[in-house]
Amino acid sequence: MTIETDVLVVGGGATGAGVARDLALRGVDVVLTDRGGLASGTSGRSHGLLHSGARYAEFDPVGAEECIDENRILRAIAGECIRETGGLFVQLADDDPDYFEEKRRGCEAVGIPVETVDLDAARKQVPGLSTDAERVMEVPDAVVYPSRLVAANAADARENGAAIHPHAPLESLTVADGRVSTARVGGSVDDVVEPQFVVNAAGAWAGEVAAMAGLDVEMQPTRGVMVSVEYDDLGPVLNRCRDPDDGDIIVPHEREAVLGTTSVPVQDPDEYERADWEVEKTVEECAAMVPAVADAPVVREWWGVRPLYAPDEAENEGRGISRGFFLLDHAADGVANAASIVGGKLTTYRQMAEVTSDLVCENLGVEADCVTAAQRLAGADDPDRLDEFVAEFDGQGPTDEDVVGG
Repeated sequence: MTIETDVLVVGGGATGAGVARDLALRGVDVVLTDRGGLASGTSGRSHGLLHSGARYAEFDPVGAEECIDENRILRAIAGECIRETGGLFVQLADDDPDYFEEKRRGCEAVGIPVETVDLDAARKQVPGLSTDAERVMEVPDAVVYPSRLVAANAADARENGAAIHPHAPLESLTVADGRVSTARVGGSVDDVVEPQFVVNAAGAWAGEVAAMAGLDVEMQPTRGVMVSVEYDDLGPVLNRCRDPDDGDIIVPHEREAVLGTTSVPVQDPDEYERADWEVEKTVEECAAMVPAVADAPVVREWWGVRPLYAPDEAENEGRGISRGFFLLDHAADGVANAASIVGGKLTTYRQMAEVTSDLVCENLGVEADCVTAAQRLAGADDPDRLDEFVAEFDGQGPTDEDVVGG
């Protein structure tokens, strides 16, 4: 029996679940599918940092402003999906002092609250802070639990009429007369879907989905390792105040600290090397900020793959590729009812969903405004309910498995 729907969303990470929620709240009929459990791709395998935008302030002011705007929105709507921690940027003895000032000016220019804090005050927040720390600035970073965030978006979408299907891989797309006419979905759906519009939110796998419709979306995914260690003496997020590099972020959980990360290009987001040197380099570099993490017992290691869009950067090592997002309207490519949303960051998923949903509604003739910035997520104030959503959608990722359901 064929499934008819206004919109088929392919990809059940933060962006796909966010699109499903946004469209459902506008009264659009939505079917979301993912080949695995929700958040099983990039979203559930991040370091779990809710960016303030400070990381990008001096070289990408637009991206930094997007981050601080979405940071504030998520703090208001996401409840127990977020942990309020604050963040510190730490200049060590070997770091360029001019970079510290440049970052501070960049934050001030885009409206990111920033304050240089006394080293004694910083050590009260981080008792294990390195004696090599010379200056510290405070910014409104926080921690996000992605398994909860994705599941809450999916549950909210479902409560507003969307159909959410994990373990339902897209098998094929049929294009006729310049439009996607049908989609064959396997797994838990095992049926043909007839959508009026298709949103490709498959992240690092967006190129593979696009190719099913004869479209070319040039992704340049990069892998990065996260190492979670036993360490409960860290209050704020720590960022090394230098040009982005390996091992420059430490994210606090309740009893652990997540150390990250590396950036290595991969050809296949499913099959790639997981190299020991990445773990060793990440621990070594993070220990420059907090020496005790070098000897802390390792709880788990995982790699994530960034969904970077880089049509002109096939040989780029990864760190220079924009972390901004791109909405590709495939009408320009000869497929009138399809779009791909690529790139971006977990912090900006809601904005990515909003601009995508605006395009979809314009194509469908739906006149309804986005309300996701003001409406709290389903179960936001109840961690047990959020964790039930995670279990129901098989959405547990390694990033927050020490917290979710615990």
